[in-house]
Amino acid sequence: MSGMLYSLVALGFVLIFKASGVFNFAQGAMVLFAALAMARFAEWIPQWTGLEGKWLPNILAFIAALIVMIAVAWVIEKLVLGKLVNQEGVTLLMATLGVSYFLDGFGQTIFGSSIYKIDVGMPKDPIFLFQSTFQGGLLINKEDVFAAVIAAGLVATLAAFFQYTSTGRALRAVADDHQAAQSIGIPLNRIWVIVWSVAGFVALVAGMIWGSKLGVQFSLSVLALKALPLVILGGLTSVPGAIVGGLILGVGEKLAEVFLGPMLGGGIEIWFAYVLALGFLLIRPQGLFGEKIIDRV
Repeated sequence: MSGMLYSLVALGFVLIFKASGVFNFAQGAMVLFAALAMARFAEWIPQWTGLEGKWLPNILAFIAALIVMIAVAWVIEKLVLGKLVNQEGVTLLMATLGVSYFLDGFGQTIFGSSIYKIDVGMPKDPIFLFQSTFQGGLLINKEDVFAAVIAAGLVATLAAFFQYTSTGRALRAVADDHQAAQSIGIPLNRIWVIVWSVAGFVALVAGMIWGSKLGVQFSLSVLALKALPLVILGGLTSVPGAIVGGLILGVGEKLAEVFLGPMLGGGIEIWFAYVLALGFLLIRPQGLFGEKIIDRV
């Protein structure tokens, strides 16, 4: 479950970097902002409309939260990124860092700072598999299975979007060279709004699942930054790499905690991901599925 949640957050990093060359430090804050919007709208809509039940209020809350995230994407492009076209990468990176702090504070102002829950009806009861194969069987949480299916569906959809649609090809062209893309008529501002909107949608899905599992609280934005070493592991430009890297990280940190924790005094999960990412930077800097850059002189 941890690996799939990290993967969903990492998808947002990969999408924005793949389409704009910007490493978006605000993705963790976007996950938190989207989860807060979903949780609060799910609470407010029944009060405003008198609707009962679970499914319809949650669907309306998801739509409302998605509209909010698209509006956030539009504002970020118009007020921040649109003013920094063709600037150095470090300038854009610092801009996203500022956006991150703004979203943290703005989300607390609008939606409150309490701990909220999201109940979308995902089954939480565990099931046992392979009991006839080995003693005790394998304990699986149904919610984990739902998260895996959702992540796999998002990966397949996004991979097809980038590969087979004209907008996806335009996104890749912008990522390769902003100025060249502009010279052939690709509207850079519109492309950035699209990619940030898609990243907002991915953040909303991740926040919804994470909020259903752990509750919506402001520590989510910090937890979401655990996806940073995952992006290095899978590759900054690879959508499938975000998922594979998440699985490796999720399984690896749990196994390390169980087998190495007793010998090292525990707390392995806190730093395992970053040590693993450092090792990959030394051996394969572009990550498992990243594009190897060759400069010819």
